[in-house]
Amino acid sequence: MTRLKDLAIEAHGGLQRWRQFEQVSADLVQGGVLWPLKGHPQTLEHTTVTVGLKTEWVSHAPFGSDNRRSRFEPGRVALEAEDRTVLEELLQPRASFAGHTLQTPWTELQLAYFAGCAMWTYLNIPFLLAWPGVETEELEPWQADGADWRRLAVRFPTDIATHSAVQTLYFDGDGLLKRHDYDVEIAGNTPGAHIIDGYEEVSGIKFPTRRRIYARQPDSSFTTDPLVVSIDLWNIRLG
Repeated sequence: MTRLKDLAIEAHGGLQRWRQFEQVSADLVQGGVLWPLKGHPQTLEHTTVTVGLKTEWVSHAPFGSDNRRSRFEPGRVALEAEDRTVLEELLQPRASFAGHTLQTPWTELQLAYFAGCAMWTYLNIPFLLAWPGVETEELEPWQADGADWRRLAVRFPTDIATHSAVQTLYFDGDGLLKRHDYDVEIAGNTPGAHIIDGYEEVSGIKFPTRRRIYARQPDSSFTTDPLVVSIDLWNIRLG
């Protein structure tokens, strides 16, 4: 049987093709109960995200009003003016979430950190499985939609900023990612089940365009109410 990591990377376009690009951008609309819960119902409702593929960085533009943009890196997050002048910044931003629960409001810089951390992970998977220090282990299959999905436990090294150190990916028979489970450490280790669909091919790489995130139960089941986060992407471009 083909190693699941290799099958998934090839199914999404292959590592050789992926490594030809430096970044990916996409227009997006986001919804769900998380954003108003955190005090930012509209800041990232309609925006464009750009994600680095060789190093970990993300920018959302616009970021709220006044044509601001965000700049996320693991050790720093900033808000910038349209001309890239730094308006405010936060160093070692993950430490600022200490003691947070799901209900704790976020500052704008904390929102920029969360959104950057999330979108970098989402748009780089499954190719992140080939990064140095990322470890994988295949788990027992999961029954879904009348078929077995193969599952991969992923452990990320400490130099990658992502939702949690250990995450689980679910792949269909063709090797396409269908679900992504994690615990959001910066929101009180809130467990999420991230359902993925609507694949489109862009420059030889397959990207899902429809993402829905729900509260995951201890048995890995989930209910669709409430909808925690929705992400719809279009106009995806690689460069």
